[in-house]
Amino acid sequence: MAAKRAYLDYNASAPLLAAAREAMVAALDVAANPSSVHAEGRAARRLIETARREVAALVNARPEHVVFTSGATEAASTLLSPDWRMGRGSVRMSRLYVCEADHPCLLNGGRFPAAQMTRIGVDADGIADLAALATALSGHDKADGLPLVAIHAANNETGVIQPIDRIAAIVKAAGGILVVDAVQATGRVSIDMSAGYADYLILSSHKIGGPKGVGAIVAAADLMMPKPLINGGGQEKGHRGGTENLAAISGFGAAACEAVAGLPTIDMVRERRDEIEAIVKMLVPDAEIFGTGAPRLANTTFFAIAGVKAETAQIAFDLAGVALSAGSACSSGKVGPSHVLKAMGYGDSLGALRVSIGPATGAEDVELFRSALAGIAARRAGKEKAA
Repeated sequence: MAAKRAYLDYNASAPLLAAAREAMVAALDVAANPSSVHAEGRAARRLIETARREVAALVNARPEHVVFTSGATEAASTLLSPDWRMGRGSVRMSRLYVCEADHPCLLNGGRFPAAQMTRIGVDADGIADLAALATALSGHDKADGLPLVAIHAANNETGVIQPIDRIAAIVKAAGGILVVDAVQATGRVSIDMSAGYADYLILSSHKIGGPKGVGAIVAAADLMMPKPLINGGGQEKGHRGGTENLAAISGFGAAACEAVAGLPTIDMVRERRDEIEAIVKMLVPDAEIFGTGAPRLANTTFFAIAGVKAETAQIAFDLAGVALSAGSACSSGKVGPSHVLKAMGYGDSLGALRVSIGPATGAEDVELFRSALAGIAARRAGKEKAA
């Protein structure tokens, strides 16, 4: 019998939900191309449009404003573009404004050259410097084009939630366009696109228990869209070419339904997270938990243990049966200093561990975490005594 393991890395990828798996299997039996006009093709198209409605409902958007992509990175690369179109005309975005603590898919700038990017700093808890953003936008010369602002709704490492309503007001006052990376926030906080939350959202299926390899752009309106990153046969209303991944999109839709249903239970996840943080403070009193002075996702804790390298602790947790991350898992397996902590003023040398949980995280998982951390703390104490 395999040893019990605790999966505490939901921010990297949530376990595939049973409903998503069932939807994918059912879609695999629909062999036709969704663009075909015969009965079989129309059956495939119905599955896609059902999923489109389900994903739209997750953020209270209109289904026709959802564009499916291969994931959040493609969605970001599509939206972060200087060249947009409105009807038969074109619109220019002359500068991209990003947050220093953003995910790399935003920090890399998409199709913007580095010379046309401005980075906005964050405070010690990871909240964007709104005064600096307002100042930067006030100096933007719209004669060259509009300002495009891209920021995460919730940080993938710390879980810190940005004040998107205040950011949206600043961007709107400056006549800019706001793109929000809602990958970590979706399904964990309520998002309402109908209330002016953002101009465009970036979503990812596998963060909410759907399959990997599918994401979405969600627009507040259909007046303006970036020029396509992928040209092809006109799929997704010409916004993203290529035959749609029917099975993955169906799984995404099913996961979106589950996420909507699960929002009322988020307080239970928070209680489990708080239990984990209490264990950290009990076993390692000098541990630092980041972002506690700001609103955070209910499922995320990011902490450092003085004198213990994050990658060393991650390996120790893994050997003890606990899967968690040393920062983001989106750097091809590389472990190094967190750019998020550096942006928060902690420098290059500090590494940290991320615990991210979900509704299925139970008492046995927490006990495995406690046992593993106790072992790490004991070994640290032994080394300190020997020194």
